[in-house]
Amino acid sequence: MNVLIVEDEVSLARELEIFLNGANYICETSHNGKSASEKIAVNLYDFILLDLGLPDCDGLDLLKKIKTHNAEAACLILTARTEVNDRIKGLDLGADDYLPKPFSMLELQSRMQAITRRKFGLKHTIINLGEFVIDMNERSITHNGNTVSAITKKEYDLIAYLILHKNRTLTRPQLSEHIWGSVVNDDYDSNYIDVHIKNIRKKLSVYAQPEWLETVRGLGYKIKM
Repeated sequence: MNVLIVEDEVSLARELEIFLNGANYICETSHNGKSASEKIAVNLYDFILLDLGLPDCDGLDLLKKIKTHNAEAACLILTARTEVNDRIKGLDLGADDYLPKPFSMLELQSRMQAITRRKFGLKHTIINLGEFVIDMNERSITHNGNTVSAITKKEYDLIAYLILHKNRTLTRPQLSEHIWGSVVNDDYDSNYIDVHIKNIRKKLSVYAQPEWLETVRGLGYKIKM
């Protein structure tokens, strides 16, 4: 999933980026409101981590722009401010949660996972798909208790992202942008999404046919649940 980190404290921004990259997020960083505004105007993000105390603007004003240009992005406010009113304003403007500084990276990850479950209506982290069981927290796929170890990290990311958007067709550019952090042109030469899907099916079919992973001809892919 794509994450934009808006944090003026360079060391903290770098720490966040390293931690989230290790947790399989794709990260970009902005250290001021101007840079963040430019990014949210042209890119789509799944998550935006927003520091309110930016050097060139109020984070609450930037939050309004986020909701205009990236309305689907989940927004988690990171703040050293102690005023309850600022937190209330942020939530009223559409922020999904706030985390006071200093905070634990593990708590940040837990908050992001909780927001994701709420956003996509995912009541449970254990998902049953045909004969397969997907554990969204452990990032694992099993069949009759046996781990499907051949699935790569990116292949798992594809499956997990399709699960979040269950029953909805996602195009190759959408999958590319949110899994790899870049957009692939939807033409005959840009088929690496198709190659990954083909590999997923091949690896899973050793155990059982993944009939829940559907190709929508001319459009993209979806998981039917």
